[in-house]
Amino acid sequence: MKKDISGRPDIELAIKSFYDKVLADEIIGFIFTDIAKVNWEKHLPIMYDFWENVLFFSGKYNGDPMNVHRHLNNLIELKAEHFRRWTYLFNLTIDELFEGENAERAKQRALSIATVMQVKLSESASKKE
Repeated sequence: MKKDISGRPDIELAIKSFYDKVLADEIIGFIFTDIAKVNWEKHLPIMYDFWENVLFFSGKYNGDPMNVHRHLNNLIELKAEHFRRWTYLFNLTIDELFEGENAERAKQRALSIATVMQVKLSESASKKE
């Protein structure tokens, strides 16, 4: 039996493993490497803080992910297939490493975040038209 996500070390493992999958992915990997040109040394600690806050309300994250993704969406249209793939890879990673309440909560929150982001980005796009 796998253990549940219980703190920062588990979050770091999950997020690092997830982004390893993302970078190797033929559908969304290029968005991170070629379009966003992510600085992983800077980005990963932000993601650790984000997910630690999402799961354990640590208060460590105070960024604006919507703004970052709006900018990215101006560079390349983030489509439903991109969000589906992101969610699939996230769930796959969590399921490979963990099981339990927090693991399920992480997957639910990832789906919620992807859904809200997709809706807000499409609303922004339709306002521009």
